Amino acid sequence: MSRRRKRSQQTLVLWILVILFVVLWYQGKITGLPRPETVIPQIKQIATFFPRDLNTFVQALPGGTSAPTTSPPKSSQGIGQRTKASNCVSANAMPDRACTPGAIFPEATKEQICTPGYSSEVRNVPESEKDKVYAEYGIASHVSGEYEVDHLISLELGGSNDIANLWPEPAEPQPGFHEKDKVENYLHEQICSGALSLQQAQSLIANNWLGVYQSMPK
Repeated sequence: MSRRRKRSQQTLVLWILVILFVVLWYQGKITGLPRPETVIPQIKQIATFFPRDLNTFVQALPGGTSAPTTSPPKSSQGIGQRTKASNCVSANAMPDRACTPGAIFPEATKEQICTPGYSSEVRNVPESEKDKVYAEYGIASHVSGEYEVDHLISLELGGSNDIANLWPEPAEPQPGFHEKDKVENYLHEQICSGALSLQQAQSLIANNWLGVYQSMPK
């Protein structure tokens, strides 16, 4: 018998033994090991942090369901109507509502945004779009750290990358974009704890994030 054929037969026997072991374990015939109903939920939780292919595998396990994914939502929806694309003027720490009314991913859910890594998966603002945002607000030049092309409704609150949700937010005068970051984190915590709905948080930050900053615990 050739060495390659012998190795193939050994591999086949090994796989048969593995399958037999899994079947016996699932039927509870192997003592000393945790029951499947205890282990499978833990595997699903771990699978959240791995590629989608692993979720497919977990879903195929007996009694298993797919772990929550952070698949980017497919479409964007405006909170208000965008009626201007030039001569935009921000004031009192808020963008020009005619240019930046805010926009969301309507399919985004609490479960998605509360999954670690969601914001980084859906973030997609190319430099060309940032340049367009600066141009709409009449900013011809700026130094590093002076502005941040910010999402009015942050990604972690279900906001989208649509230009209707972007504006060049200054760092100064305070409160500026550093302070708004704190508001975003605070509202995100409120959503994930169940204190606020996703829609309530989106409305608060889109209409008056400054008011939230002034009233939130410091």
